[in-house]
Amino acid sequence: MSVTFAKPPPSYVYLDEESCKLYEDATEKGAYSLTTAERSWRDRYEALLSKGYRLRPRYHPDWSPSWVGTNRDPTFSEDAVLLRHWHIIDAVRIVDKQLVTIKIVENNFQEIEIAQALTTPALLDDPTNRCVRVLDVFPDTHEENAFLTVMPYLHPFNSPPFGAVGEVVDFVKQTLEGLSFIHSQGVAHRDCAAANIMMDGSPLYPEGHHPMRRDFSVDAVWPLNPLPRLDNPVKYYFIDFGISSRFRQGEPALVTGLKGRDKELPELSARVPYDPSKADIFILGNLYKKEILEKYHGVDFLWPLVSAMTKREPKSRPDARFALTFFTVLLDNNVVRNMRWRIRPRDESIPERVVYDTVAMARETFYQLKRIVSS
Repeated sequence: MSVTFAKPPPSYVYLDEESCKLYEDATEKGAYSLTTAERSWRDRYEALLSKGYRLRPRYHPDWSPSWVGTNRDPTFSEDAVLLRHWHIIDAVRIVDKQLVTIKIVENNFQEIEIAQALTTPALLDDPTNRCVRVLDVFPDTHEENAFLTVMPYLHPFNSPPFGAVGEVVDFVKQTLEGLSFIHSQGVAHRDCAAANIMMDGSPLYPEGHHPMRRDFSVDAVWPLNPLPRLDNPVKYYFIDFGISSRFRQGEPALVTGLKGRDKELPELSARVPYDPSKADIFILGNLYKKEILEKYHGVDFLWPLVSAMTKREPKSRPDARFALTFFTVLLDNNVVRNMRWRIRPRDESIPERVVYDTVAMARETFYQLKRIVSS
């Protein structure tokens, strides 16, 4: 299978004769061979195709490296890009060319049931529903007692990084709304840490991008500069309901268990029952602390909210609805003066700060002039 480029690749894609020979030798010795996990997806290729989903050329049963016999650098060859996670892969839905994610779910149909229950057509009409939609589910032909679930392709919420105060405000608002919605449905996520909150980043990449090498074009050749999310709003989603719990009305909403990414949760226990909804509050608040407050200057207005959400005693934490109200009150009290102002990474050097602040000021000036002219 060969890869065609949308436009002629730049000069750095091509190798000199000596380098070309080195890469060809490395390829022959297996440097770019499919991993064990990738071979399992290759073995699913035809079955997925019959369901209407096409994997990238690398996973075609007859694939051979496109750069062999050419002077192209495999670093910039789309079919040299490896898979990141063994149980998740990107694909294209053939009927409408939509980019999707396919996930292996082993021996846990409850994960699928909860995800589907939270994304019925009626519930999807709720603008506060931030749960990833399940597009398709079918048995895995490659493994017994496993299913393949198909969902829209999403980005990590922090890739690309936050750039302005308003972007952080929007993220916190959407995630608090989403958690409040989940809890209103009698569900506790129990693992709403950084890895399980994603975003639809398509507004930031109007011409698309490579699904694995997100900072590059679809053909993995051209570096991209994503648009700012402040002017191109994105939507955030909770994913992975693998250890989530669902409670019927009137049923005691207590759990035990040590699973979950956030090991700082104080009440985590295999023996002593705890309230998973209050655990969700801590986990999300800890995410705000670790991924925003400890990484950026200019977002200290979040400290009162985060301090309340991460109290050691679960009963002292607000519920999701109150946390959202508290956050709204903070904003109404004008703790944020300028939503468009750049937030500064804490590890940023002084020269970098001067340059980026100058660029931010120029961008803001242009934005305001544009508003004046168009009004």
